[in-house]
Amino acid sequence: MDRNTIIGLGVIGAILVTFTILNKPSEEELKKQRELEKKEKKEQALEKQKEKEAEKTAVVKKADDKSTKDTTSSVAKEVKAAAPAETIRLESDKLIVEISTKGGNVEAAYIKGYQSYFDFRSKNKKEKALQLFSAKDASNELEFEANGKTYKTGNEMFEVVKKTKRSVTLAWTPEDGKTLKYTYKLLPGKYDLDYKISQKGLDAKNASFIWNVDMKQTERLLSEQKRVSTICYKYKGEDFSYLSEMADDELQYEKPVEWIAYKQSYFSTIIQPDVAFSNKKAESKIRNFKKGDDKFFSHIKRYRSKLGVDLSGSEASAGMSWYFGPNDYEMLKSYKSDYEDIINYGWGLFRWINIYAIQPIFNVLASTGMGLGLVVLLLTLVIKLFLTPIQWKMYVSSAKMRILKPEIDDLNKKYPNKEDAMKKQMEMMTLYRESGASPLAGCIPMLIQMPILLAVFRFFPASFELRQKPFLWAEDLSSYDSVYDFGFYVPLYGDHISLFTLLMAVTTLAYTWLNSGQMQQQQQPGMPNMKVLMYIFPFMMIFFFNNYSSGLSYYYFISTLISILIMLAIKYFFVDEEKLRAKMAAKKANAANGAGKKKSKFQERLEQAQKAQQEKRGKR
Repeated sequence: MDRNTIIGLGVIGAILVTFTILNKPSEEELKKQRELEKKEKKEQALEKQKEKEAEKTAVVKKADDKSTKDTTSSVAKEVKAAAPAETIRLESDKLIVEISTKGGNVEAAYIKGYQSYFDFRSKNKKEKALQLFSAKDASNELEFEANGKTYKTGNEMFEVVKKTKRSVTLAWTPEDGKTLKYTYKLLPGKYDLDYKISQKGLDAKNASFIWNVDMKQTERLLSEQKRVSTICYKYKGEDFSYLSEMADDELQYEKPVEWIAYKQSYFSTIIQPDVAFSNKKAESKIRNFKKGDDKFFSHIKRYRSKLGVDLSGSEASAGMSWYFGPNDYEMLKSYKSDYEDIINYGWGLFRWINIYAIQPIFNVLASTGMGLGLVVLLLTLVIKLFLTPIQWKMYVSSAKMRILKPEIDDLNKKYPNKEDAMKKQMEMMTLYRESGASPLAGCIPMLIQMPILLAVFRFFPASFELRQKPFLWAEDLSSYDSVYDFGFYVPLYGDHISLFTLLMAVTTLAYTWLNSGQMQQQQQPGMPNMKVLMYIFPFMMIFFFNNYSSGLSYYYFISTLISILIMLAIKYFFVDEEKLRAKMAAKKANAANGAGKKKSKFQERLEQAQKAQQEKRGKR
């Protein structure tokens, strides 16, 4: 491992340090997390008792319903006017949506087939659908101007016009002959809710659709969910963009909006209108909950949007489709609206590698039905086999540089002064050329590997397929694996021990030790000892990855272990250093007899510069 390799690893280390500092949960957060887990257990214990009470309530309600039928019509109207809002439950094979007659709001959404982390780890075998938000967390309303007045529908009482298991139509009549209707319909086999707004006689001007959601925690580590959650949007005819994932942020839209997504780590709500939202007075805001807020330890972030819709005229309507579902790449891609862009696979080259190389291979392996742990193992093998020629090149280059090290040391001793630096450089280049070695030959393969290394760093934490998939001692490959919980927070480390992280650090340390003999010591005074830095890095990884996805740590562990095996195979079975030494000596001898390669243009220019420097000194 040469100096260039260490510099590359140092850059990676710096990136990981930055991610770790931003991602570390506080001791207060972890304490509250444990309290929430205890609360969940208590709630589950009370669930059976509540079911029994519900049965008793149903008997009483039945009696009340019978007496209500006997009341006069005038009394019935008064009761209806004073009655609380009704919650209507729509259900399909994929979704459960609860809609309130107050404001016609979508007040809760549940995704079937998935669970929150707390339900997943619970011993209660009764499966619960994953709840994205509850009645206290969300609202959607219409704001518009009509007849010189400004209306907001959020607190208005709607009547049920028509209802089935998967659809409902609600109506609000502000004045005689003027009606506003909302129609909601769940689509079978999809995570979609069709939503249609229609008005008659209102001539609603400057209408805005307002959508507010406080997204609930669904995963194990709330701080990680907060770190990757934001509002994504796509202007009509352009690529998608997003607000800040870390800080509070807001945006005044400048162009019509094709769709907008409230994204969190593994689930999102996306709304796409039939006709692009108008950007007139349109805006979005993302807010972090502050310490002291009731939702600081239970919710991810606060999402707010105000978007323009056209409802002008004596009769008008506006339709849109609501997606409540997983951030599954193939699922989002099937909508053919660039929804998949919200998945954070990195930017530029790293994203291309994930989308066009890692993801397709992963999909093929996962389609076999084998466990996700084995899929990650086979994916690692495929990637390492692809990179084996590069590792071969790096090893051979390192071996050549190690063979030349005594001669390089002699040149350093021969030209210790700075004024002889050009002459020393020229002789080193001659040595490299005649022996067929190059210091850059080990650097370039390392640079080729780095994009893949960094791409994978983004792929595994963002892969929905790993969510709640167990492997060995890891209960969830999308979250950290813990073999021991301390019960308290250790600064810069956490409240648990991740075994995959420890194994990754051990294999990295072993790989470093095996390569340490090939490392050239830094000769310049004042420069850090590269060998020391090499051994520090594996220990730093223990702190970097302790809270990261166990799937990622598992991949790096297997990848490094395979690299060690490949390196040992190359060293003991495929590359004979004695033969390589003899080959280099023969090449050097041929060069000395005039049978070698011609000088490069760079070397010719270097020799000319040296001659000019010597002539300049002679004139002095």
